[in-house]
Order: sequence, then structure tokens, then C-alpha cells
Amino acid sequence: MREIDRLTVAEHNLSSLQLMETAGTAVASAVSASLGGSVGEKRILTLCGPGNNGGDGAVAARALALMGARVDVVLFGVVGATKSDARINFEVLRELAADENCFAGTTGVLTLTECGSLDEWHALLHSQLDHTYEVFIDALFGTGLRRPLEGVHRAVVDYLSEVRGTTAPNREPQKALVVSIDIPSGLNSDTAEPMGGAVRADLTVTMTAPKPGNVLPPACSYNGELIVADIGSPGHLLGAAGSQLFVVEESDAREWLVRTRYTPESYKNTHGHALIIAGSRGFTGAAVLCGSAALRSGAGLVTIATPVSAQSAIAASAMPEIMTAALPETDRGAVSDEALEFALRLSTKATVVAVGPGLSSEDERTRIFVRSLIERRSCPVVIDADGLNALAPWPPALIGSENEPLILTPHHGEMLRLVGTQDKSALTDRVAAARSFATAHHVIVVLKGARTLISAPDGRVFVNPTGNAGLGTAGAGDTLTGLIAGFLAQAFARKGPQISALDAVLAAVYVGGLAGDLAAQGLGMRTMVASDVRDNFSAAIRSLDPAGELP
Repeated sequence: MREIDRLTVAEHNLSSLQLMETAGTAVASAVSASLGGSVGEKRILTLCGPGNNGGDGAVAARALALMGARVDVVLFGVVGATKSDARINFEVLRELAADENCFAGTTGVLTLTECGSLDEWHALLHSQLDHTYEVFIDALFGTGLRRPLEGVHRAVVDYLSEVRGTTAPNREPQKALVVSIDIPSGLNSDTAEPMGGAVRADLTVTMTAPKPGNVLPPACSYNGELIVADIGSPGHLLGAAGSQLFVVEESDAREWLVRTRYTPESYKNTHGHALIIAGSRGFTGAAVLCGSAALRSGAGLVTIATPVSAQSAIAASAMPEIMTAALPETDRGAVSDEALEFALRLSTKATVVAVGPGLSSEDERTRIFVRSLIERRSCPVVIDADGLNALAPWPPALIGSENEPLILTPHHGEMLRLVGTQDKSALTDRVAAARSFATAHHVIVVLKGARTLISAPDGRVFVNPTGNAGLGTAGAGDTLTGLIAGFLAQAFARKGPQISALDAVLAAVYVGGLAGDLAAQGLGMRTMVASDVRDNFSAAIRSLDPAGELP
């Protein structure tokens, strides 16, 4: 980001002072929007560090006062010790605060107080500061912080924690809005792990593009709602920056839905056929959930192939539109390696295969079946649950390809087994772990969890922002596997320009998370179940592409 700012100034006739002005104005606009479009007579406390983040805060404070707000600014330092653009803006702020006529005829008020120590901060709290603020702006530290906050800055974090609200019984939280500039103070913008105490914001306005600390858990939970403000850096500078970490956006999912819209002449065969190889004796629910999700996602045909002793139960529970096929089984009721040739024949009629939900991986014959099926595949394969366990640790010779891609959907435990370790520290850096595995084996990895990651064979990693804790429920993973398989079936069955497997997976994960969010809005996270997520596929898709879903 620093390089992008530098190039913007050097090559595009914008000064760094203009960038700071635009950034601060964007923060003021975001605050106004959060308050319903007006800040008139609102009480706002802006807490500024002496660096550029504080300079952004100074601009925001000035803009808010000119909009009619009553703004108190505390600078943790002295104006004379600040530098460059920040100093210019603090000096302007000081002049405006001293001019009694500056806001004449308006409701705007502006004060500036210098605070150089913890004692001075405590004195301010007990004397000068109004404690009925409706907005607190955190402009202490931005992207340059690399060590935990101490002293007065840590005390400010504790203060903001207190005023943000309380969860104590029988006490209503104070309805104050905490807004951070670029990233909540106390976080290292380049990492997912908090360093120590940090501001918990309700809203974070970050400039130009998100930083890792804005989007990766657990740090992202400190950000609240994230707004990305365009402050003037040309888009081609972002494209040339060489980033390998991205956020999936609503527009990504919408574009995929538009490209795969049903047309007047389309029908079931043009929407793809998903073959789900899943289930075992006594474990039929996962297969039903997976197959139902694939059909509800828009796939034209869905077949669930399952061990013979599980077929009748699955046929009775699945949607009536789903076909079933019986596979030879082991003594334990799991699919046997004797089923391989029949399964391969079934797959020749399918657009995509999903294997694993409820399959069981305890029998060596099942493991042989899974590996042989994938080695001899003729279409994309989604591997989940016991399909992953049957391959763990991942065979080094098993490699994905462009025409027959492999999509793996592990949760943390399955990912550890795939890499062949029980050491949880192997996933401390989830981005690096997913990237390393995907590039080494040329596969797409969907690493599930808070903020699911999608890693591509070329090293790019995508952070999915949709979804909630309610998705941590039985069967949600099986439902996601069906959704991914269904989207892949639609992508690979259509005629015309090829749609990549990665694009289909990104759209599926986004839509699945959005459906989970809609389910939680209607039912609450505590009581929602996997089938509720599937039942919200329609609402999620229609919200993204309403025109495309009308006849």
C-alpha cells in the first residue's frame, strides 16, 4: 500500500496531502452515512496519534465540524512535533479551533487538546471531556504499527472498550459508534493475529484496498463493518502490485451467476449432471444433504451413488427429483473397491463428481476405491469428508489438472490429516498452509472455518467474507460440497466461453455463506441447521441476480 501511495503521487499528479484530504473526507462521509445522513449537533470525540493516521483523523474532524457536528479532538503528542502532511492538517485544525467565528451560524464546534502522558489523559477524562459522545473516531495508529500498545495508548483502547458498551446483566449498552481509520489501533495490518490490546470498532474505513488484518480472523473481528474507500489511486496500480491475497466480493458471485444464466433454450442436460458418491450403512444424511444442495443449486440432474444397503434409505429421504444408484459394499456397509468400474461408468455420464460425505474411510477397500476413482477421473471432482480422510496423508503423485480439476473442501482437522501431521501449529498461518498445499498438488483448496479460504493452484488465495458461526452445524459441510458440485456442473456443461473451476468455486462459497447469513437473519444462528441454509439458496441467488432469475 505504501508503494501504491508513492506511485500515485509520483506518476499521477496527486500530492500526498490530497490523498490525506480524500481519506479523511471519506471517513467523515462514512460517519455521516452511519448516522442516517446527518451529523448535525452530534457529539464526536476524535483520538489522533501524531502520524499519518492521526492526520487522516484531523481531516475527518474538520470535515465533520463543517458538517455541523460538535467535535473534540485529542492529539496524543504536540502539534509542533508532528511531521509532514499530518502537521499541516493539525496546524489547520488548531487555527480553526482558535477562531471563534469559524463556525458562526452553524451547529459545528471544534476543539483541539494536546495530551502527552497517561496522567494528562486521566485528567482529561475527569475534567474536560464530555462523556455523552455519540461517535468515537480511532485515528491513533494505522498500517505502520508493529508492536503492542502501551501506556497512554493502551489506556485509550481500554477507555473505548468501556464506552463501546457492556454485556453486564441488566445493563443496556451505550449506543456509541466507534470508527477506526484504516485498521483498528493495536492491530498489525499485515497479520491475522492481534498483538495485544486493540480497539474493537463498529466500523472501519480502510483506504484503497483491504489489508490482511482487515479480513483475516481473528483480527478481522475487531474491524466491525469494513468500508473500502477509493482515495484516488488508479486501479492499474492495484493490479500491478502483485498481491496474492484477495477478498471475494459480491460482484464476483454476481458475474458468475450472470454468465451462467438459464436461457430460453436451456434444459436439464445443459445445466449439468452432478454425481454424488456418498453415504454408507447408517450414515445416509450426509448424502441426502449433499445431493439436495446440488440439485437446489441449479444443476440439471443429480445422481447419488451409494452402497446398496444405504440406497433405500437415501431414496426415501432425498428430494424426489434425485436419482440413486447402488454400489457394491464392504461387510461394514461402505463402498467397496469392487464398485470402481461401475462408478467410473456412471461418471462418464456426469459433468462433475463429488465424493466423500458419509462415505466412511475405515475400510482399506474404501480407501482404494476413492484413490482409484480420482486417479482415473474424466471430469472435475470435489472431495470432502471421508473422501479426504481416505486420501490422508495426500499421495504426492496425485495431481490436479486444468481439464479435470480437483477441489478439496477440508475443515481444520481434515487439513491436518492431509498434510500428515497432528501439530495444530501447522495451520497457524492458514493462508500460507492453504497456498502451499494448493500449489504443491495443483488443486483448489477450500479451507473451511471462520472466513473460509479458497486457494488456487497458481498461489492466489481468496478470503470469503460471507457466513457466520451458525454454519458450524452438522451437515453444513455436506451442503457446501453439493453447492460447489452443482455450480461446477453448470459451468462445465454450458456451451460457449469456458468458465474456470475456480470462478465456480468462488461463487459457490460466497453464495453458500450468504445463504447462511439469510438463514441466521430469519432463524438466529443458534437454531439454524444445514437444510435451512439450502432453503436459502434461492433468496441468496435472487438477491445477487434478480433479473437473471425471472422468466
